[in-house]
Amino acid sequence: MKSINPANDKLIKEYAEYTPAEVQNIIKLVDKDWHSWRKTTFAERSGLMKKAAEILIKERDECAGIMTAEMGKIIKESRMEIEKCALGCIYYAENAERILQDEIVETSYKKSFVGFDPLGTILVVMPWNFPFWQVFRFIAPGLMAGNAGVLKHASNVMGSALKIEEILQKAGFPENLFRSLLISSSQVKAVIENPIVKAISLTGSESAGSKVAETAGRQLKKLVLELGGSDPFIVLEDANLEKCAQMAVTARNLNCGQTCTAAKRFIIVESVRAQFQELQKKATEALMIGDPADETTQVAPMSRPDLMDELHAQVEKSIQMGAELITGGHKLDRPGNYYAPTILGNVKKGMPAYDEETFGPVAANIVVRNEEEAIAVANDTSYGLGASLWTRDLARGERLAREIESGMVFVNGITTSMPNMPFGGVKRSGYGRELADYGIKEFVNIKTICIQ
Repeated sequence: MKSINPANDKLIKEYAEYTPAEVQNIIKLVDKDWHSWRKTTFAERSGLMKKAAEILIKERDECAGIMTAEMGKIIKESRMEIEKCALGCIYYAENAERILQDEIVETSYKKSFVGFDPLGTILVVMPWNFPFWQVFRFIAPGLMAGNAGVLKHASNVMGSALKIEEILQKAGFPENLFRSLLISSSQVKAVIENPIVKAISLTGSESAGSKVAETAGRQLKKLVLELGGSDPFIVLEDANLEKCAQMAVTARNLNCGQTCTAAKRFIIVESVRAQFQELQKKATEALMIGDPADETTQVAPMSRPDLMDELHAQVEKSIQMGAELITGGHKLDRPGNYYAPTILGNVKKGMPAYDEETFGPVAANIVVRNEEEAIAVANDTSYGLGASLWTRDLARGERLAREIESGMVFVNGITTSMPNMPFGGVKRSGYGRELADYGIKEFVNIKTICIQ
């Protein structure tokens, strides 16, 4: 397994894959530490989780540097990601006990309550695009709930995986409570089938989620899936177009557009299309493309060359089918996986830019007549992760937000994640939730206890 810098195509490090025997032995060690961990108090867990947050902040630049080198995230965004991980740790350190306290219920019994017990060892399958945050989105609630974990990270970010393991051990967590498995996808099935593994959390592609769900289903194991998205960004006629256009460009090009919740389909009411598109084009062409380690860079390379080729094929096919190329639409002539930030106009149903998830810096502009058609187009997708809607009328925004078929809707804001709000989708974007009260309760035994 190789980690290659996407900005210059140079090899960072090669990792030897763990053998099946090594993997099964690690799982046994994790299970052993879990049996002790499950008996710890919330206060003990909280102290260690806060220590992990301290280490993340102290070693922020080192962690950010690993991330930027491995998958090409611009350095400013990498630092922000590490800070977000620390915030997630602190949130659950301070709130897990409150969320998971026994819930008293009045029944005919002398005492009745609902308890929340840890499940055990959870398999965490995570992607490369947010190599620290995606993992800490499980670690903070999962470990605070009393669970243990084994991580199958993406093959190109194994340095990030091992650094996360190191941070937890430095914080004082049991040595084998959370371990990174240096394995390829071919070994995931055997890990799921191990009886020690009680549940799975996966963030990744629709195809990866389907395969893991099939294996987990046969084993009757709990599964949380956060998959792809083709998030709508709705521009109504009464939107603040200056701000809306600037945020549209940000929402599409953050992390070089390689985000499940990135705005991808820009649904614009016809009366403001020309003005919005002009502002959008100007802001897109002003983006600074460069080395992700440079502080001034706004758009960095895509993580892998095969993903860039897939994106370009989607763009070319959409143009062949009648989409208008407003700007971009080509690979940049320089070392690394650089793709020009792109806007496609006149996008219609049947084009890849309309029907498929475009995982890179490509915006698909779709023109509609009114709000009714805007909502219909927003819902005309197999995905349902996030959505963004822009209007000056807040009551209108709330009303329309309730009509959008997605797990999250942001009115006059771009889709994001925060520790105290649930994160997840519907339709082929997956099921289950991460973060907030809902996320920590995904991997507990919700137990009814009645005493007479």
